[in-house]
Amino acid sequence: MTSPNSHSKPRVMDGVMLAALAAVAGATVRILMFTPYEAIQGPAQKIYYIHVPAAMSAYLALAVVAVMSIVYLWLHDERSDRLAESAAEVSFMFTTVVLITGPLWAKPIWNTWWSWDARLNLTLFLWFVTAAYLVLRGAIEQDAMRARYSAVLGVLAALLVPFIHLSVYLFRTMHPMPIVLKPSAPSLPREMLTTFLAATLAFLFFCVALIRARYRLAPLLRKSEGGGNG
Repeated sequence: MTSPNSHSKPRVMDGVMLAALAAVAGATVRILMFTPYEAIQGPAQKIYYIHVPAAMSAYLALAVVAVMSIVYLWLHDERSDRLAESAAEVSFMFTTVVLITGPLWAKPIWNTWWSWDARLNLTLFLWFVTAAYLVLRGAIEQDAMRARYSAVLGVLAALLVPFIHLSVYLFRTMHPMPIVLKPSAPSLPREMLTTFLAATLAFLFFCVALIRARYRLAPLLRKSEGGGNG
């Protein structure tokens, strides 16, 4: 017999999440097994297919944070605040992946784990700003004040994204220029481009699935924390 509360608990591992995980797994198999090595960088270049899609997923999640933050400041809708919080946590995770895979790729190519490069510095700054957003949410108990201050910081964090993307054009930098996300045609061979697009779609799908799962868990987490003050 089903208990009265069995349907009230959100399911994280549902069909959407399973499909997203399968897509990421399939993209990873294609990257490792069916995508040729780049002629100059060799096996290290395959990190590109994780590094860039992770960055795009972080940007997508931050865009959700910004839009939902603006909606909250306009309508004071608590659902938009919960969605912004959920997306911020997912963005923080993907930005962490970017900061891990970047040095792993840089070491064999640049012979250094980290260069104080404009794009690297801005990405690290974005990581700190996103971390500050999450810390801020845990530091303020009053619901409306927490949501309002977080919304302002969330919008400011998202404004960093265009500067990060354009930094390779605005500053002298060691970071490679875009080879896909650029005004002209992509520079990747067809087989590599197919892998990149497959990985990007898989990561973006996974990003959406994670935001959705975290949002569905938000009421349960808020209840376990004892709620807040209105």
